[in-house]
Amino acid sequence: MTKLYSIGEVLIDFIPQQKNVPLKDVLSFERAPGGAPANVAAAVAKYGHEASMLTKLGEDAFADFLIEKLDEAGVQTDKILRTGEANTALAFVSLKENGERDFSFYRKPSADLLFTEEEVEADWFGSGDMLHFCSVDLVESPMKRAHKKAIRLMKEKGGLISFDPNVRLPLWESPEACRKAILEFLPLAHLVKISDEELEFITGISDVKAAIQSLYKGDVQAVVYTKGAAGADLYVKDGKWESSGYKVDVVDTTGAGDAFIGAFLFKLLEAGATPGNLVELLGDRHAEILEFSNASGALTAAGKGAISALPDKEEVMSLIAEQR
Repeated sequence: MTKLYSIGEVLIDFIPQQKNVPLKDVLSFERAPGGAPANVAAAVAKYGHEASMLTKLGEDAFADFLIEKLDEAGVQTDKILRTGEANTALAFVSLKENGERDFSFYRKPSADLLFTEEEVEADWFGSGDMLHFCSVDLVESPMKRAHKKAIRLMKEKGGLISFDPNVRLPLWESPEACRKAILEFLPLAHLVKISDEELEFITGISDVKAAIQSLYKGDVQAVVYTKGAAGADLYVKDGKWESSGYKVDVVDTTGAGDAFIGAFLFKLLEAGATPGNLVELLGDRHAEILEFSNASGALTAAGKGAISALPDKEEVMSLIAEQR
């Protein structure tokens, strides 16, 4: 079976027990496994395809907890390395009444940033596999260089590259440093997922159509433009398909976008997507892929946390049937 490899951070999200309270006033938190690349791998595994996580964790109890939860989700953890040089990353979250959130991160550096290019092995990847990454671990670090090697090796095997910028500005020395790193890596991807909140920041263009078109650089073939509860639009250079979202009672939007792109990649893996057939496949199966992805994201927003809130495949299909 082909496999998704997800590279980047795995961390603990500390979710507040109280909503609509500033972080400084939160009295208690509930821990939840997270990190965008890990959330995506968990979604792919939960829906029935192989997924493996590439990262490094600390020699601490938080890492033990994360590996346990990834194992439970079906994610292969044999390529997660451990180090005593840094701790596992933590993120404290404050929730607004509508489920939106703010983050405070503890990672200077965290163990994931110490994952090196020498630790990425050429024989991991095979034809038909995919590599997914985000921008949080593209700060100047050994992990950034590990991303470049993994991307190169996956391309040499004919695999597909997926990029979700997933902007988290508090982790960067400046907004411009974040934007520069995203623009450096964006042309290396075949598929780009970008949210309505990120598009203008990344491109510097306010018009949505013009901004989307500006993303077609390098190897980029398709762009998924997500709009939260309003659904998502899928673009290829010469086409566009729209989709609407699903109505749920939102509890916590953490991980909803990751559940969306995880579901999207699961469908692509299921269909045997490659850089050579991606555009044609999306043209044929866009409606099915988008409705599955939208339902996955919506159901995740209806629960607390990211990995812990992921629905199973039957729940996704049930929501689609109910609201069709």
